[in-house]
Amino acid sequence: MIADVLAEATSRMDRAVDAAKEDFSTVRTGRANPQLFQKVLVDYYGTPTPLQQLASLANPEARTLIVTPYDKSALKAIEDAIRDMPNLGANPSNDGNMIRITMPELTSERRKEFVKLVRAKGEDAKVRIRGIRRQIKDDLDSLKDEIGEDDIVRGEKELDAITKAHVDKIDEALKHKEAELLEV
Repeated sequence: MIADVLAEATSRMDRAVDAAKEDFSTVRTGRANPQLFQKVLVDYYGTPTPLQQLASLANPEARTLIVTPYDKSALKAIEDAIRDMPNLGANPSNDGNMIRITMPELTSERRKEFVKLVRAKGEDAKVRIRGIRRQIKDDLDSLKDEIGEDDIVRGEKELDAITKAHVDKIDEALKHKEAELLEV
């Protein structure tokens, strides 16, 4: 029973770490990266639609991204959605067939802002993991009637080790992203 509860904790924490890494990838570095546009929603015939469903993204140069829509009538809506996306600073240009996005150079001040943003996202991810830990600890406590006190204490120690390992994974991803942001 304790093993099942701990397996659930590991699974949920793994998903939280993956979500945090995905969230980190949406923060812009000096290079153009198609992952930056994962969360762009385009108003396509009145429905918010993810950009990946409407267009292909190509990265021909380090700071340039080309968006080729599958439906040419969506070109203007895609351009507007990219222009309105916060924390991107991209200025798309439309040539009638595709959209070319040239990412501006990041200033050192802007890089520091992005580091603060990534740290806040990392802290949110750690809070999610601690919330999962709290829920799993409650689940373990509810098993006290069925299992001995010593087994519960042992399970809580394992839960703490699992929690620490996942928080360390987030710290490692955070450190990697910060280095990537501060790289000139």
